Amino acid sequence: MSHTPLMPKATAVWLVDNTPLSFEQIADFCKLHPLEVKGIADGEVAQGIKGLDPVASGQLTREELETAIADPNHRLAMADTKVRLPEPKSKKGPRYTPVSKRQDRPDAILWLVKNHPELKDAQIMRLVGTTKSTIQSVRERKHWNSTNLQARDPVMLGLCSQIDLDHEVRRASKGKPQPDAEPVRTLLPAEQTTAQPEPDTNEAPVDDRKGTIDAANVFAKLGGMKRSEQ
Repeated sequence: MSHTPLMPKATAVWLVDNTPLSFEQIADFCKLHPLEVKGIADGEVAQGIKGLDPVASGQLTREELETAIADPNHRLAMADTKVRLPEPKSKKGPRYTPVSKRQDRPDAILWLVKNHPELKDAQIMRLVGTTKSTIQSVRERKHWNSTNLQARDPVMLGLCSQIDLDHEVRRASKGKPQPDAEPVRTLLPAEQTTAQPEPDTNEAPVDDRKGTIDAANVFAKLGGMKRSEQ
């Protein structure tokens, strides 16, 4: 039994428009990223996609939906299907991109090249459904529309899901050395920061009698001077 709705984005569109479910609940049920669901709610993702009622299509029971609405921590579970559907076959080659989104692909390529330079051309091709020549033209600033290109997140453009992007980034980062962590700096103990400096034993002793006058010594000197004058 499949644990993913047949049309995840269309199902997410319906749940966003017709239920008070949280983005996390919808994302978990439709196997999307919460940011992608938020993009659907903001009108930035899945524009033009008609919502699919998962209850009417038999993918979700009414009782399960009401339970999730009453409990924000509840995770929706797929209903048991009576008809066993064949598993979809994975297709090789670039991802299919709707005609309305194809004009956004150069912006998405520029974003991927800038933010994830570790990605290979084949990975970018899978993510946004483009060609190697287009990627090369964007990298080398030889694209016919280079002056107007703006780096934009392909997830927010609806060209790929955050899950797919994270998967490709993890694959590209495997085996690469990680930067050394900086040493952790800790505060000095209080007894060191509050201790008084010890006196230097090599310094000359201070004469506490400095500034006092010895009267007997002064008169003795004056008497000697008078006798020498005589």
